[in-house]
Amino acid sequence: MNLIIIILISYIVGSIPTSIIVSKLWKGIDIRNYGSGNAGFTNVVRVLGWKPGIIVGIIDLGKGFTATIFFSRIGAESIALDHTLVQIIAGFSAVVGHVWTIFAGFKGGKGVLTALGMVIGLVPVAAVACFIIWGIVVYISRYVSLGSITSAVVLPIVVLIEKQLFNKNISNYLLIFSFFICILIIYTHRTNIQRLLSGTENKFGIKK
Repeated sequence: MNLIIIILISYIVGSIPTSIIVSKLWKGIDIRNYGSGNAGFTNVVRVLGWKPGIIVGIIDLGKGFTATIFFSRIGAESIALDHTLVQIIAGFSAVVGHVWTIFAGFKGGKGVLTALGMVIGLVPVAAVACFIIWGIVVYISRYVSLGSITSAVVLPIVVLIEKQLFNKNISNYLLIFSFFICILIIYTHRTNIQRLLSGTENKFGIKK
């Protein structure tokens, strides 16, 4: 029962449509009707600027982190599962909520920042590595989507290196999760991948 409560709370908090709320409060618009139409951080920055974008980014990142670190502790002593696994379940529930939000017709953002918040809570070194890779790729290519996809691919590689080469105490649950979250991020960016291949993807900071 406690595990179900953790999943539900994490999903509901993850479902909070931050970009939609902030865009309506900031400029009285529905962000889904502008830019790429995506209810996420990148589109908010593109349409409204960095200030509201940073607000959205911090909250979205916080949703994954909070679920992973705090919500996972609800009744933890009565849950007969490895705590790392419970953290993964809680964090992933928040990511699912962000991508398929109950408050916006099950159509949310790409889940990158919420997943990053989760990774920060679980493997901070890997999170830093993914963020650096994301920054480098975006700076060079100007494609946020390419940076997100590349970071997702890098995640399981870094976790595997930490576990095998540096003998970090990383559970197999966490290693499996890193591959799974990589697949999910690639899946949520499937239309972006099509546009990247066709050369029609929007470059960050360049308005058509």
